[in-house]
Amino acid sequence: MNPLHIDLGERSYDIHIEGGCLKNAGEHIRDLCPKADKLFVVTDSNVGPLYYDPLKAALEQAGFALCVHVIPAGEESKNAALLSKLWEDMLEFGLTRTDAVVALGGGVVGDLAGFAAATVLRGVDFIQLPTTLLAQVDSSVGGKVAIDLRHGKNLAGAFHQPKFVLMDCCVLSTLSDKTFSDGMAEVIKYGCIADKSFFDRLAAQPSRSAIMDNIESVLYTCCDIKRQVVEEDELDTGRRMLLNFGHTIGHAYELAGNYTAWTHGQAVAAGMVAAAKLGVALGVTPADVPGQVEALCHAFGLPTAIPCSAADYAAAVGRDKKGTGADISVILLEEIGRAVVHKMPKARLVRLLNSFDKVP
Repeated sequence: MNPLHIDLGERSYDIHIEGGCLKNAGEHIRDLCPKADKLFVVTDSNVGPLYYDPLKAALEQAGFALCVHVIPAGEESKNAALLSKLWEDMLEFGLTRTDAVVALGGGVVGDLAGFAAATVLRGVDFIQLPTTLLAQVDSSVGGKVAIDLRHGKNLAGAFHQPKFVLMDCCVLSTLSDKTFSDGMAEVIKYGCIADKSFFDRLAAQPSRSAIMDNIESVLYTCCDIKRQVVEEDELDTGRRMLLNFGHTIGHAYELAGNYTAWTHGQAVAAGMVAAAKLGVALGVTPADVPGQVEALCHAFGLPTAIPCSAADYAAAVGRDKKGTGADISVILLEEIGRAVVHKMPKARLVRLLNSFDKVP
């Protein structure tokens, strides 16, 4: 399968999707970073024991000196203290602006390592080696990097496009069913917002085995949709907002669970169902759409409703980055495969969401 090229001028890069390609990471990175002597690898306590040794062999064979920093697995690692520790360790290692940072892991690793790369020495090259389905179809592409703050997720961050994204779909075989389903929420999202035929294909064979039988095609389709959106709106001021379908409400569910009870994918799945219902209430979405979204999420073991208090809805909506003053832009479906940005008062959104929770 040909690499996907993200055309962003001087910030352009390729996404390479291939089973077993992790063993060739050294060759790819050497071609892209011919002046680099050192690579600072960030991974986590789950991924490191599985994949760092073969990656280390590939990178050392390509002539790189390495330093690896292993963070605890989990969302709790996306914090300012660990970010500061990365900066200090990068400088202790002697990282220069011609060297690079490598993220080997899921979305947490990519976000944290990417933010460190964007800011240390005012920016160094950054390579994404995503190892979860969610990271491969979503967070590794597009250049959004961030950490969490006490007030919410991803509230301190930057846009820092990777130099390269290398996706080895074979690594997905080691994911738990829960983690795989977590990523399927983002896969379903792409069908909802941009590709009805893709949504219908997922609905026709809603199983992990069917997805894995066609995994390169699934990854390519999702990344190609994101490529088109990012090329048009790199800094998330217009069309790129469509990628947040289910996320505004999903952030409320994550907050309600104190960022531990529900994974990001679980929260987004329930958020997509709620957003579909919201669209019906606002006269934008056909009445049969929520049931279709709900059925597909349920088929992949994802929750379709999550209890949430009025206070958590209000807090999440108030902090949402798509809000401006008293209004917020929410993503609604005109039909499966076509999404729109809908601006509405934050207070009305919160009232409607609370009314859904009261329906038996």
